[in-house]
Amino acid sequence: MTGAAIRVSEIFGPTIQGEGVLIGQPTVFVRTGGCDYRCSWCDTLHAVDSQYREEWLPMSVDAVWSEVERLSGGVPLTVSLSGGNPAIQPLGPLIDRGHSEGYRFALETQGSVARDWFANLDVLVLSPKPPSSGMETDFARLDDCLSTAAGGPMTVLKIVVFDDRDYAYARDIARRYPELPVYLQPGNHTPPPPEDDSATVDIGGIMNRMLWLVDKVTGDRWFDARVLPQLHVLLWGNRRGV
Repeated sequence: MTGAAIRVSEIFGPTIQGEGVLIGQPTVFVRTGGCDYRCSWCDTLHAVDSQYREEWLPMSVDAVWSEVERLSGGVPLTVSLSGGNPAIQPLGPLIDRGHSEGYRFALETQGSVARDWFANLDVLVLSPKPPSSGMETDFARLDDCLSTAAGGPMTVLKIVVFDDRDYAYARDIARRYPELPVYLQPGNHTPPPPEDDSATVDIGGIMNRMLWLVDKVTGDRWFDARVLPQLHVLLWGNRRGV
């Protein structure tokens, strides 16, 4: 066994990355369990809420990697490390193992926990949470994440936007980190509970927010921003494992 155990909520794929800088790219997901945030609109509560902790399996690096190889058929692709907040898990040895086999690694985190192994990622998505989440951004910690990743991965910002306050927050973040590409994502108001197999989602509401967000960005001449939906939500709703 290599390294400390990783608490895993689910491993699935290959499918496509549904959002952000790698949207549409074939991916295997390693979703870890546990988070230091509790956003009001979280759509992955099964990887966040402590009531699901018994479902989070402690897995060795070897066990995780065996499943990634099985799902990918041994053909290298991008492995997306998600959560919850995957930064609270000991993922450095897994990244090293995958790189030795030709795989690439992308990680998304809110930027609340910095890890030295961020520098070994291929893509780091920092997704600080806007006011609608009910969470506060600790900019010192976000800066630490950038410092630990410096000179390593391609690093981008991805910000969920529900309303004008969130949009203003996104503008402020972009001004604070002008060197980082910014991806804006219209919010998803209606995640069903994890046990709801219907995975009902308000597609109309999401698309209305998408149109509103496009109008805001173009009207403000914010031409450096990229506006993208959650493609996987449009295709599959909020189902787990897609």
